[in-house]
Amino acid sequence: MHFNIITLFPELIENYCNFSIIKRAKDSGIITIKTINPRDFSSLKHKKVDDTPYGGGAGMVLMCEPFFAAFESITKSDNSKTLLLTPQGKTFSHQMSLEFAKFDEITIICGHYEGFDERIRQNINCEEVSIGDFVLTGGELPALCIIDSVSRNIEGTLGKIESAHFDSFCDDLLEYPQYTKPYEFRGMKVPDVLLSGNHSQIALWRRKEQIRRTKERRADLFQKFLSRELSNQDKILINELSKEEN
Repeated sequence: MHFNIITLFPELIENYCNFSIIKRAKDSGIITIKTINPRDFSSLKHKKVDDTPYGGGAGMVLMCEPFFAAFESITKSDNSKTLLLTPQGKTFSHQMSLEFAKFDEITIICGHYEGFDERIRQNINCEEVSIGDFVLTGGELPALCIIDSVSRNIEGTLGKIESAHFDSFCDDLLEYPQYTKPYEFRGMKVPDVLLSGNHSQIALWRRKEQIRRTKERRADLFQKFLSRELSNQDKILINELSKEEN
């Protein structure tokens, strides 16, 4: 997977991607990341990339020319996708992350200031994406969230792709509780089933805890889970939880 990040602050992207799992994925050649700075394509004095909005108003608006030039400088593969980061976009989700991981190349355009000249979004074939209903200073943090999330779903990034199959939001459920040594800490003990060596019982306990945790913490996700075609085992676990609550 290759990521092109069009950003006014390439150091923010590059610094984050030089640590931890993303760095290992880069070093292994699983992903590659290139930053493109629109300032390098500005024909104005001081490499200016923004100006005051027509019609008046506060703030500065990002100009067409440097962003179009930056985008058009990229030689894109046939299996590529372009994302425009904006609070007005579709909210990024685990399902979108899985879909994006199927592409060979993703180009992400980061905004800043008061946003893009409308002609940028009208004339670049892209999908508008947001990471939530709040406003940030720029698109770099959302871009890093997407790079990190998508990379996890690419074979080799996590060592074993199975590690991602039990993450929160898979099957519309939150992840089950995790424990490690010591067995007892301040009177709190690891559930005995996890030390039993009985893998089928451990799997059942974990699934039940996923359902319990989702029901308690995310009613919206739990309703989505219930709308799925549930296995007989899941139905049994849901009934057990209902009995426990009563």
